[in-house]
Amino acid sequence: MADTNEQVRDEAADGARGSAGHQGGDDAQRLRRVTAWRQAERILARSPVDLSLGDQLASLAAGAGAVTDLGRTADIYGDGVVAELEQRVADELGMEAAAFFPTGTMAQQVALRCWAGRTGSPVVALHPLAHPEVHERGALGAVSGLRTVHSTSEPRLPTAEEIHDFAEPFGTLMLELPLRDAGFVLPTWQELEAVVAAARERDAVVHFDGARLWECTSRFGRGLPEIAALADSVYVSFYKTLGGISGAALAGSASLVEEARTWRHRYGGQLFQQFPAALSALIGLDRELPKLESYVAQAKVVAAALSEGLAQAGAGWFRVHPEPPHTHQFQVWLPYPPDVLSEASLRLAEETGVALFRKWHPAAGRPPGVSFTEVTVAEAGLEWTAADVRDALGGFLERVAGRA
Repeated sequence: MADTNEQVRDEAADGARGSAGHQGGDDAQRLRRVTAWRQAERILARSPVDLSLGDQLASLAAGAGAVTDLGRTADIYGDGVVAELEQRVADELGMEAAAFFPTGTMAQQVALRCWAGRTGSPVVALHPLAHPEVHERGALGAVSGLRTVHSTSEPRLPTAEEIHDFAEPFGTLMLELPLRDAGFVLPTWQELEAVVAAARERDAVVHFDGARLWECTSRFGRGLPEIAALADSVYVSFYKTLGGISGAALAGSASLVEEARTWRHRYGGQLFQQFPAALSALIGLDRELPKLESYVAQAKVVAAALSEGLAQAGAGWFRVHPEPPHTHQFQVWLPYPPDVLSEASLRLAEETGVALFRKWHPAAGRPPGVSFTEVTVAEAGLEWTAADVRDALGGFLERVAGRA
């Protein structure tokens, strides 16, 4: 049967955390988790990876006709529906052009390599919690010969003063918006403008790691074109927020994107056909993009209810971060081992049909026994009231007490 034979991955709500995020456990345990999430009657966000292979194929087939003409020929080496997606992204971001990449890792490495050649500097200033530093196994240095520097180690984006006063020269400033591993945090719009201006004063170019840029509009109070206009290039993901199968895009000037296409080929990213990923991205842009502001608003309701519920339950030390959330995702921290919290989360879903949390992870750099989880609020979570959240939290804490 498909449910027992599929390759079930240990996923957070928006996709894999990468090899560093997998905390072990055999296939049977991972299958147990995904089965519980799939069968839950109530959940804050339904991830595409919770669906069976057949369900994912059926969903793609059902939505494809609404985003393109299915009578056209399939794409070959980036034309057809892939080119259509590239133009759609460029239009959404207000950029001259965009290029589709099979992975965000490749898109971002190509962007930074292009900028190193154009600026004459192989030095990239970025946060130590940024994706290339945490999840790409040193690829910027190993593959492209780039060197990274950090203007701050605080769990937030750098300030204008930190960029202005940084002692070492750099050619590119990379800003991850939001900074996922710090808790999906964003600066204010004024802070972002000031940081970009400080980089410009140093004759550096600015690149946005916008894997989750789509949901930043609420925090900034600006549309996507105005946000993207601050940067020289922007990378966006199609599977993290939009629920696509895979893929990413790099957007910028026409000349930069043309150069990036050359490097995409050299990196092995010029695939023969990519229409399933492109179709799913177009579907996500149509379905999810208009709803993101409602997801962000509901995430604030959920976070506040969790904070209130944990305080009322006398749970001891806890943290909901950031509070209120800056996007539709945030972290929850509790002083218990991750296996205790993960099992309680799983049992709540199995026994009540209500999935509040997914997997918990040990908190790096914190005392032993402190764990965190990431909470994502999407369409399935819009029906939850604050009382629903507190009730589910009560059931979760009962199961934690039974194992602690």
